[in-house]
Amino acid sequence: MEINYPFYINGWGHTGTTQRDDHIRDLIEQVLFTSPGERVNRPDFGSGLLQLIFAGNSDELATATQFMVQGSLQQWLGELIQLEAVEVQSQDSTLRVTVRYVLRQTQERRVDRFQREVG
Repeated sequence: MEINYPFYINGWGHTGTTQRDDHIRDLIEQVLFTSPGERVNRPDFGSGLLQLIFAGNSDELATATQFMVQGSLQQWLGELIQLEAVEVQSQDSTLRVTVRYVLRQTQERRVDRFQREVG
Protein backbone atom coordinates (compact mmCIF):
# COMPACT_ATOMS: atom_id res chain seq x y z
CA MET A 1 0.00 0.00 0.00
CA GLU A 2 1.14 3.53 -0.82
CA ILE A 3 -0.02 6.94 0.42
CA ASN A 4 -2.77 8.26 -1.80
CA TYR A 5 -2.49 11.49 -3.74
CA PRO A 6 -4.05 13.84 -3.15
CA PHE A 7 -3.32 13.23 0.51
CA TYR A 8 -6.34 12.74 2.74
CA ILE A 9 -7.44 11.27 6.06
CA ASN A 10 -9.95 8.42 5.76
CA GLY A 11 -13.03 7.77 7.91
CA TRP A 12 -10.97 6.00 10.60
CA GLY A 13 -8.57 8.90 10.99
CA HIS A 14 -5.77 7.14 9.09
CA THR A 15 -3.82 8.29 6.07
CA GLY A 16 -5.58 7.37 2.83
CA THR A 17 -3.83 4.60 0.93
CA THR A 18 -3.94 3.22 -2.58
CA GLN A 19 -2.70 0.20 -4.52
CA ARG A 20 0.71 0.38 -6.25
CA ASP A 21 -0.69 0.74 -9.79
CA ASP A 22 -2.95 3.61 -8.76
CA HIS A 23 -0.05 5.15 -6.84
CA ILE A 24 2.02 5.23 -10.03
CA ARG A 25 -0.88 6.97 -11.79
CA ASP A 26 -0.88 9.51 -8.96
CA LEU A 27 2.87 10.03 -9.40
CA ILE A 28 2.42 10.65 -13.13
CA GLU A 29 -0.25 13.24 -12.35
CA GLN A 30 2.08 14.97 -9.91
CA VAL A 31 4.86 15.22 -12.50
CA LEU A 32 2.47 16.48 -15.18
CA PHE A 33 0.77 19.21 -13.17
CA THR A 34 3.60 20.43 -10.93
CA SER A 35 5.51 23.43 -12.21
CA PRO A 36 9.29 23.55 -11.75
CA GLY A 37 10.05 25.74 -8.75
CA GLU A 38 6.82 24.79 -6.99
CA ARG A 39 8.50 22.28 -4.64
CA VAL A 40 10.90 23.78 -2.12
CA ASN A 41 13.30 20.85 -1.78
CA ARG A 42 13.05 19.79 -5.44
CA PRO A 43 13.02 22.99 -7.48
CA ASP A 44 13.47 21.15 -10.79
CA PHE A 45 10.60 18.67 -10.17
CA GLY A 46 7.66 18.84 -12.56
CA SER A 47 7.04 19.19 -16.26
CA GLY A 48 6.25 22.86 -16.88
CA LEU A 49 3.17 21.73 -18.79
CA LEU A 50 0.81 24.23 -17.18
CA GLN A 51 3.07 27.15 -18.11
CA LEU A 52 2.91 26.32 -21.81
CA ILE A 53 -0.87 26.17 -22.00
CA PHE A 54 -1.00 29.96 -22.35
CA ALA A 55 1.65 30.13 -25.06
CA GLY A 56 -0.81 29.69 -27.94
CA ASN A 57 -1.35 26.72 -30.21
CA SER A 58 0.95 25.61 -32.99
CA ASP A 59 2.30 22.32 -34.28
CA GLU A 60 5.77 23.28 -33.10
CA LEU A 61 4.59 24.09 -29.59
CA ALA A 62 2.59 20.84 -29.38
CA THR A 63 5.65 18.84 -30.41
CA ALA A 64 7.91 20.69 -27.97
CA THR A 65 5.39 20.18 -25.18
CA GLN A 66 5.20 16.44 -25.83
CA PHE A 67 9.00 16.10 -25.76
CA MET A 68 9.23 18.18 -22.59
CA VAL A 69 6.57 16.08 -20.82
CA GLN A 70 8.16 12.82 -21.98
CA GLY A 71 11.54 13.97 -20.68
CA SER A 72 10.10 14.92 -17.29
CA LEU A 73 8.27 11.60 -16.91
CA GLN A 74 11.39 9.66 -17.87
CA GLN A 75 13.54 11.70 -15.50
CA TRP A 76 11.31 11.36 -12.46
CA LEU A 77 9.57 8.01 -13.04
CA GLY A 78 11.90 6.13 -15.39
CA GLU A 79 12.64 3.50 -12.75
CA LEU A 80 8.92 2.70 -12.40
CA ILE A 81 7.58 3.02 -15.94
CA GLN A 82 8.71 2.54 -19.51
CA LEU A 83 7.12 5.39 -21.41
CA GLU A 84 5.63 4.54 -24.80
CA ALA A 85 3.78 7.72 -25.80
CA VAL A 86 2.46 11.03 -24.52
CA GLU A 87 -0.31 12.98 -26.21
CA VAL A 88 -1.11 16.54 -25.12
CA GLN A 89 -4.24 18.34 -26.27
CA SER A 90 -5.30 21.85 -25.37
CA GLN A 91 -8.82 23.02 -26.05
CA ASP A 92 -10.07 26.32 -24.65
CA SER A 93 -9.22 26.19 -20.93
CA THR A 94 -8.95 22.38 -20.73
CA LEU A 95 -5.71 20.48 -20.93
CA ARG A 96 -5.89 16.75 -21.73
CA VAL A 97 -2.91 14.43 -21.48
CA THR A 98 -2.83 10.74 -22.44
CA VAL A 99 0.14 8.69 -21.22
CA ARG A 100 0.86 5.18 -22.55
CA TYR A 101 3.38 3.21 -20.55
CA VAL A 102 4.48 -0.19 -19.25
CA LEU A 103 4.86 -0.86 -15.52
CA ARG A 104 8.44 -2.09 -15.15
CA GLN A 105 7.67 -4.32 -12.18
CA THR A 106 4.81 -6.28 -13.78
CA GLN A 107 5.25 -5.51 -17.52
CA GLU A 108 1.58 -4.48 -17.61
CA ARG A 109 0.67 -1.96 -20.33
CA ARG A 110 -1.41 0.99 -19.16
CA VAL A 111 -3.05 4.04 -20.65
CA ASP A 112 -3.99 6.85 -18.29
CA ARG A 113 -5.79 10.04 -19.17
CA PHE A 114 -5.52 13.26 -17.21
CA GLN A 115 -7.52 16.43 -17.53
CA ARG A 116 -7.06 19.80 -15.91
CA GLU A 117 -9.00 23.05 -16.19
CA VAL A 118 -6.56 25.90 -16.54
CA GLY A 119 -7.07 29.57 -15.86
